[in-house]
Amino acid sequence: MSKLENKTAAITGAASGIGLACAKALLNEGAKVVLIDRDGDKLQSLCAELGPNAHPLVLDLFDGPAVSAMVPQIEGLVGPLDIFHANAGSYVGGAAAEGDPDSWDRMLNLNINAAFRCVNAVLPGMIARKGGDVVFTSSVAGVVPVVWEPVYTASKFAVQAFLHATRRQVAPHGVRMGAVLPGPVVTALLDDWPKEKMEEALANGSLMQPEEVADALVFMLTRPKGVVVRDLVLLPNSVDL
Repeated sequence: MSKLENKTAAITGAASGIGLACAKALLNEGAKVVLIDRDGDKLQSLCAELGPNAHPLVLDLFDGPAVSAMVPQIEGLVGPLDIFHANAGSYVGGAAAEGDPDSWDRMLNLNINAAFRCVNAVLPGMIARKGGDVVFTSSVAGVVPVVWEPVYTASKFAVQAFLHATRRQVAPHGVRMGAVLPGPVVTALLDDWPKEKMEEALANGSLMQPEEVADALVFMLTRPKGVVVRDLVLLPNSVDL
């Protein structure tokens, strides 16, 4: 029997990429999973394919009041929440002197504000129940400033700071918090990369697949109760960082 059998989980940005791979991995481990995304049609189709333990929740993470009110909806689908994966995010690269601040604002709102609001919504229930796991999809850019993505890097440094300050607040209540910090992963977030950079990365093996991040998530969630994986950095072996 899996250590995640009958556990309840919710994942943001679950209709594609890392979020979808993680949802599949948790379902394979026996968890009941709420897939959260704004793409309702895709969610319905995916959950029909993934089986009865997969539940769709259509939610726009830019709608602050809706995010703050999401926990009763989650619990109505799967019951009290054991695992929350703050995965949704976006990416903007390029030189700071040439960037579009409006694009930055949207990315920062999703990567920082929406993620923090999600955690604010789910923590009270976990604290009251004396247990639970909160995991962020962060990035190696949250610990190593990346020269071609200064604003994205700043967003992930913010995630790391929030995570570790909050982790120490909730640890006495039996709640674990951690982050998986992958290097470049083949997802739609890299659509912003220059074509030449993408072709070079694919050729030299410096990109990972979403399933590798999902494997790391399962590892984090299945540690003994008294052990927390605070940060799990994943890099392609060819990346020199």
